[in-house]
Amino acid sequence: MPKVYLLGGENVYKRSAKQVNAQAIQDAGENPTVLVFPWARASFDRKYSRRKLLANYLTCLGAAQVEFADYSDSAQTLAQQIHEASLVYLTGGVPSVLLERLKSLAVDRLLCRFGGVIVGRSAGALALCSKCVVTYRASQKPAVLDGLGLLNLTLKTHYEPADDPRLLTLSHAGEVYAVPKDSALVFTNGKLSCVNPVYVFRGGKRLTLS
Repeated sequence: MPKVYLLGGENVYKRSAKQVNAQAIQDAGENPTVLVFPWARASFDRKYSRRKLLANYLTCLGAAQVEFADYSDSAQTLAQQIHEASLVYLTGGVPSVLLERLKSLAVDRLLCRFGGVIVGRSAGALALCSKCVVTYRASQKPAVLDGLGLLNLTLKTHYEPADDPRLLTLSHAGEVYAVPKDSALVFTNGKLSCVNPVYVFRGGKRLTLS
């Protein structure tokens, strides 16, 4: 399993998680090539302005080349792109849309064989886990979706203290990791660490990871 960063979210315009992204790019080695799986929306515009924004951002942090995967590409094309990348970056969007696209292209199997660094941000982080907790309005129960399962954990991104009552309830059925915006849960050779505060809900209690 490669080194994986689960980033809770970021304001890309402000580069608010620069520390996390810079560390990931440094881990990817000298002059890394980054392959980005773009924002998952019901419809996707290839000229979406955030492509250039993110490419410039990652280049400023040390990426030698930034490529974008296309969800209409064949599995063979995606396999070649992943093979040639040093870092695979899964961005945000609608979790259910992203999961549908990644599963249809068997990206989970491709990433399992990938030896570089993986960054999942927001929906991208959720997709890498076995279970994804998606919260909507405070009056509604959170949805728990099946992720790709590269990491065997249940994850909530964009965590805020207002999420506590629902996450505490969920935690009676198992651990729930909660990652705020600009924080990251990091897995390296099976070991867990974090950049900035990350929380785990276990048995009806909230604990802080360090």
